[in-house]
Amino acid sequence: MSLKSTLCAATALTLVTAGGAFADAHSATITIATVNNGDMIRMQGYTDQFTAETGIAVEWVTLEENVLRQRVTTDITTNGGQFDIMTIGMYETPIWGANGWLVALDDLSAEYDAADILPAMAGGLSYDGTLFAAPFYGESSMVMYRTDLMEAAGLEMPTAPTWTFIREAAAAMTDRDAEINGICLRGKAGWGEGGAFITAMSNSFGARWFDMDWNAQFDTEAWANTLNFFKGMMDESGPAGYATNGFNENLSLFNQGKCGMWIDATVAASFVTGADSTVADSVGFALAPDNGLGKRSNWLWAWALAIPAGTQQEAEAKQFIEWATSKDYIELVAANEGWANVPPGARTSLYENPNYQAVPFAQMTLDSILSADPNNSTVEPSPYVGVQFAAIPEFAGIASEVSQEFSAAYAGQQTVEEALAKAQAITNEAMEAAGYR
Repeated sequence: MSLKSTLCAATALTLVTAGGAFADAHSATITIATVNNGDMIRMQGYTDQFTAETGIAVEWVTLEENVLRQRVTTDITTNGGQFDIMTIGMYETPIWGANGWLVALDDLSAEYDAADILPAMAGGLSYDGTLFAAPFYGESSMVMYRTDLMEAAGLEMPTAPTWTFIREAAAAMTDRDAEINGICLRGKAGWGEGGAFITAMSNSFGARWFDMDWNAQFDTEAWANTLNFFKGMMDESGPAGYATNGFNENLSLFNQGKCGMWIDATVAASFVTGADSTVADSVGFALAPDNGLGKRSNWLWAWALAIPAGTQQEAEAKQFIEWATSKDYIELVAANEGWANVPPGARTSLYENPNYQAVPFAQMTLDSILSADPNNSTVEPSPYVGVQFAAIPEFAGIASEVSQEFSAAYAGQQTVEEALAKAQAITNEAMEAAGYR
């Protein structure tokens, strides 16, 4: 997820202090793999201050989300040693921590105050009670919408809307002549792109990936209802080519004034209300939709910094992680760019700060994070932990294939029924091969 819509694959940026004061005195150089989203790019702009304070140089490898996941997974599983710090999330951290692939972060300084990390974030980034990654920011998902278009349509957004209302509102706000799409949603293939969105959405329709015996559940009415509703709504009111749109593409469309609603990561709120948005003064927020079944369609995620086991720069990497995910870093961004632009969703103290409480999307972000329950995410019982993913090692590979089938259905290359039948076969075959069934 990012501000940039173009791939920044393998772009490396070394930041050093002005005047080269430490050019001959760097104790180390650390290499960090990160995602090309707005908050991470913003962090790179402040890294010269870290270098000035510590004498540690930083080299960045900045990648699009799907590519980042592939690169860091390959590196960690092959002990490649390319990176001293990896940007990973709640899916990878407990699995990699259990495998001994990550350095435990159980000795961070008292000043860092690890106890201040929001419990939902710390829990998702731990294994067996030990923290293995520190959240740079945390997120759920929510509705971001154009208040002016909603008013013009004669509608009022509920604080907790249903999917029925969202579809009706999307149709009412769509104006093809003016290039306004009533709704913009992720259709892009990738387990963390469109796959994450449709999985979170499916929870609210009563669907699940597996039953309690690890049998795939794509041959159910709940999954058929989810995909048919999504495709029907997007064909009616979504942008052309939505099957290939991810976070970046939808953010661009929304900021250009071409989306009535966008349901996506809460972290996007600062961007749609920021200087790059042409509709910044007309944005409202609501909880992700539900269907009256007791589950909303919001996810839970953190982009976090972790240290691969075997790095030769463990001490320096921990210094950077403490700096980048600290209270002081939040204050640094606030002082330079305002409280609306600080990394959200990671620390309890942020939401206790009156300065941040005044930010219009702060409370909705917190409410969304707190309403997501990775231990109880589905209407019917499921054997896995996770809201928009199942926390098993095989999931990423399976879900990447499944999401490709779904995107092909969105694009009209096959029917929903065909996509679900293929998803069922792909998932069951993989689970049998892995010994779950």
